[in-house]
Amino acid sequence: MKLFQNAHIQTLYATYYPKPSLDSLIVERFELPDGDFVDVVWYGDPHIQIDAPIVILFHGLTGSIHSPYILQTMKELKHHGYISVLMHFRGCSGEPNRTPRLYHSGETEDAKQWIEAIRHRFPRHRLFGVGFSLGGNMLLKLMGEMGDKTPLDGAIAVSAPMDLAVCATQINQGFSKHYQSHLLKPLLAQVAQKYDLFDMQSITGLTQKELWRLDTFWKFDDAYTAPAHGFRDVHDYYRRSSAKPYLKAITKPTLILHAQDDPFTGAGVIPTKNELSSSITLELHETGGHLGFVGGSFWHPNFWLYRRIGEYFDAINTNNQKG
Repeated sequence: MKLFQNAHIQTLYATYYPKPSLDSLIVERFELPDGDFVDVVWYGDPHIQIDAPIVILFHGLTGSIHSPYILQTMKELKHHGYISVLMHFRGCSGEPNRTPRLYHSGETEDAKQWIEAIRHRFPRHRLFGVGFSLGGNMLLKLMGEMGDKTPLDGAIAVSAPMDLAVCATQINQGFSKHYQSHLLKPLLAQVAQKYDLFDMQSITGLTQKELWRLDTFWKFDDAYTAPAHGFRDVHDYYRRSSAKPYLKAITKPTLILHAQDDPFTGAGVIPTKNELSSSITLELHETGGHLGFVGGSFWHPNFWLYRRIGEYFDAINTNNQKG
């Protein structure tokens, strides 16, 4: 349908479509080694479903268990017989985290801690991972960092900003500026809240009032993300946290699903064949927007993204069983 050939309609349609209601979600608090925490949400019980694979989900910037793409994915994975569990990034579960830092696109340590904890607690279960947007970039970087040592048997990254500098420039252009503004507001609110508890001005060099003048990701990441997380500046952060340089090191089956018309990332993030390992399948679509991938008609949409996620993991399971 021509309507869904528009990148912005693809991006926005799924956001406003009624979200599924999932019963029996189980919330768990996972304590981190530095005294902070992340909240995780299970859909399914590995103590009962002793043979079901576990799929670990990582949301996008400012996302949470309330994000439509998370709920839709959980619903679809249950249909395929999988247990799913969402790991919120720090400060994203509705309760402020305990430290001046939050999370960022290249922060893999918290995810590694959680993945290793699941592997230790449920050694019989196969493990997979799905990352959306920022979570997709993080997951790809993690897969590259860990190589053969990752406990994950496969991974999927959807609409991942694999080159952060390119994305920060793209989202500051044209209509995409509206997305930038929408995402920055809750981030600024989170950081502003921390001024009441920590000496944030020593980190950002800004007063709480001046913080609200940061109107682009380039400015926000230079003033807060980089110094709060140990980077020299925004350029150092973008360079070291982008997933693209890590792709060649990925050894487990990995699907990168991306739309060429993604208004968040632009075409500049799409890796070339020479930048991919043989374990990666790059699936490019002309349309799909950012976390959209909607087919069908306006009144009868087909959210085929979620079905594709289930099918990809089914294929890995089938291949391993044959092997």
